Amino acid sequence: MRTNLRFACTAAAAVSVVGATLAAASVTATAAPASLYAPSALVLTVSYPGGSTDTAARAVTLSCAPGATGTHPSPAAACAELRTADGRLDSLLSTASGRACAQIWSPVTVTVDGVWQGTRTSWKHTFANSCEMNNTVERSSLLSF
Repeated sequence: MRTNLRFACTAAAAVSVVGATLAAASVTATAAPASLYAPSALVLTVSYPGGSTDTAARAVTLSCAPGATGTHPSPAAACAELRTADGRLDSLLSTASGRACAQIWSPVTVTVDGVWQGTRTSWKHTFANSCEMNNTVERSSLLSF
């Protein structure tokens, strides 16, 4: 009888140790997030396609999380505008014309590539010429660089 009682106590202690080990393992197996913020880092370019080279004439960087930084001239305003637009870049293009532009085909392409709130983003818009581009993006903090 004494042997059975000793065996039962030893078995109960072993189950307690195994249970505690499994509980500790499940706690350590849960991965903590790398950051509280979803990544948001973009590269914006303006290029003049069709010339001798199709390289970017201007390029800026913009990071919006955790704070607004980058080489963009107004990073805080650009990030705020992007948040308001919920990342929909076409909504930042103005349809109101500021001034009359000549009907000359000299294309200008604006691109935005990178990650916005953890999602891959790639956007491209080609304007007929610089005047049309300036009229369309003049009210946009993000696209006015």
